[in-house]
Parts: sequence; C-alpha cells; structure tokens
Amino acid sequence: MSIESQIPIAAEVTARRFARRLAAFYATLFGMTGVHLPFFTVWLKAIGIDSAWIGTITAVPAVTRFTVLPLITGAAERHKMLRGAIMLTGFATAVGFLIIGTQREVFAVLAVYALTCCVWTPMVPLTDAYALRGVAHHGLNYGPLRLWGSAAFVVGALGAGLALGYVVPVHLIWIIAGVTVLGALVGLTLRPLEQASGAATPAPGGGRLLRDPGFLIIIACSALIQSSHSAYYIFASIAWQQAGFSGLTIAVLWTLGVIAEIVLFALSPRFTLPSALLVVIAAASAVARWTVTAQDPPLPILAVVQLAHGLTFGLTQVAIMGLMVRQVPSHMFARGQGYLTACGGIVASATSILCGMVYARYGQGVYYMMAAMAATSGVVMWLARHKFIHHPQSAASGG
Repeated sequence: MSIESQIPIAAEVTARRFARRLAAFYATLFGMTGVHLPFFTVWLKAIGIDSAWIGTITAVPAVTRFTVLPLITGAAERHKMLRGAIMLTGFATAVGFLIIGTQREVFAVLAVYALTCCVWTPMVPLTDAYALRGVAHHGLNYGPLRLWGSAAFVVGALGAGLALGYVVPVHLIWIIAGVTVLGALVGLTLRPLEQASGAATPAPGGGRLLRDPGFLIIIACSALIQSSHSAYYIFASIAWQQAGFSGLTIAVLWTLGVIAEIVLFALSPRFTLPSALLVVIAAASAVARWTVTAQDPPLPILAVVQLAHGLTFGLTQVAIMGLMVRQVPSHMFARGQGYLTACGGIVASATSILCGMVYARYGQGVYYMMAAMAATSGVVMWLARHKFIHHPQSAASGG
C-alpha cells in the first residue's frame, strides 16, 4: 500500500476517534443535566432550604450564562486552549459539586453553587465550539455527534426518576457529583484539535463578531426560536396535570419530544437545503406547534404535536450550527458560541418572566406569544436569507 493511499485511511481513523470521544463527552455533559434537573431541587429541600431560597439558588445558572460565560469562552479562545478549557471546567465543576454536597447552610450552598455555575455553564458552548472546529476539520456532521447528548439526557432523567424511590434525598447530590466526575474523566480523552485547525491564527477581539450583521441575525433568530419554548418548559407539566393526565402520561409526552429531537439529529446529514431555509422551516414549525398547543388539544393531538419538538428545537440547533460554521471564523468559534449562549440566556430569562405574567392571566393563551416570537425569527431569517444562501451547505456538515 502506497503512502498516498494510507493518508486518507489515517485521516478517517482519526476522524472516527474524534467523533466517538466527543459523542461520549456529549453524553456525560447532557446526562449530568438530565440528572441535575430532577435531583438538585429535591436535595435542596431535603437539607432544609425553603422554597424562596430554592428559587434564588436555581436562578443562578441563567445569570452566569450572560455574565461570566462569555468571559470564559473568550479567554479560552484568546489563549488558544479550547480543549484545555473544557477539561479545566469539567474538573472544576466536579470539584464544585463535591463541595456542595458537604454544605448544609443556605448561604454556603448558594456561594459554592454560584462559583460552580461559573465554570459549569460555559461547558456546553465550549464543547459546541470544539465540535464545530472538529466538524470543519474532519468533514463530519454535527447532528449525529450531538444526538448522544439528547439520548443521555433522557436516560439520565428516567434514571433519576427511578432512583428517587430508592435513594435517600439527602444523598442525591452524590449522584450528580458522580456524573460530573465521570464527565471530567471522559473529557481527558478528547483529542487535540487546535494545532490541526489553525491555532496559530491570531484571534481578534469579539467586537468583530458583534459588528457582523450576519452573526447578529443568527444569534437573534436562534434566541427567539429557542426562547419560544419557555412557556412549554415552565407550564406544560402544570397544564397537563390540571388536565388530568397521569404522571406517566406526562413523562411519555416529554419523552416523545426528545425522541423526535434524537431522530432529527440522526437524519440531519441527509439535509441538503441551506441552513437559513432550515431555520425558516423550524420557525414555521414552532408557529404551528404553539398555535395548536394554545387550543388545549386532546391527548392524541398533543402527542403528535410533541413530535414537532424535533423540528422546533432540533432543527433549529442543527441549522444554527450550520450557519455558525459558515459565518464565524474557526478560530473564533468559542467566542461565537459564548455570544450565542449569552444572547439566548438574556432572551430566555426575559421571556420566562413575561410568560409568568401572561400565563397568570390568559393560561394557555401564553403560547400565542411564543408563536409570535418564532414567527418574528422566521421572518427575519427569510428576509436575510440571501446573506447566507450564497454559501450553500448542508446544515449538519462543516463543509
């Protein structure tokens, strides 16, 4: 076998190794979220923290997303240590949750949790930036890598639900901490990319991105569509419970949405429409989904509507990542992801507050506001589509 024929084989093996290790890390990253969501508040209650303080403590991650997070992603980029930043934040997060588990006073828990969130919340945008750099370098597809995160989230959430019947509530924090330790160890296996992806390119200030109209359109449209899920995340279970649905039925409805998301990620390499048009399709799907949901439909229709989550969330994620690959220089992926997450955090936080006010007065009518947000995103992307369509690509691919 000639040296020339060995090079493509070696590159393919390297790409497969990168993909396997990144998929495993995505699984631990989102599996931890799946465990954290149902466990953490139960643990807070079990150690004697009252509801008012629980609300304050659980609001901390949202605050760090648009304050500390962009600073960390920007620093990782400036120092050309994207993979190193993922490892450092992974171990710092694990240490943070291990320390949280030893605390019982509300102010101590709040302080340590706040510090932990400062290193935990940047992990997703850092990982997405690392993934996009690998997608661009190895010619991979984002969707099949990301689907393992969604699958692990489902497993984590279901496992958490089962464990609640067997684990003493005051010990639940150790399950969360254990998953973060596992994630930190898996992070050590991530393959270096900076040297292979042009790490020598100087990274200019973030002002360049914030002066780019195309980038601003991308992060604004993403924030609007993804934040249009706010009413669903906050009030869906409450409304379904009031409608008389059992806990099992509610769990199945949530699971249907995530399964649809996983299927879309798996199929995304087959998508050939430009990413901008896929965002428009995702926005239109969200308008239809929230309009139907506002009618308080019966269970069979609701189950079908839940499958639209693959389009409203999953397609948005895939398409936005496709646009980011084209619009953001590879040496600025971390900063771009930081701004994307920060913008989404600000819009989602404001939307959550508005949702509470609107739901208190209009109930399911809050979904009309969600539909309007998605429609706005779709119209903006449609009008701006020519900025992106002159670079046709598969939304799931780096090239």
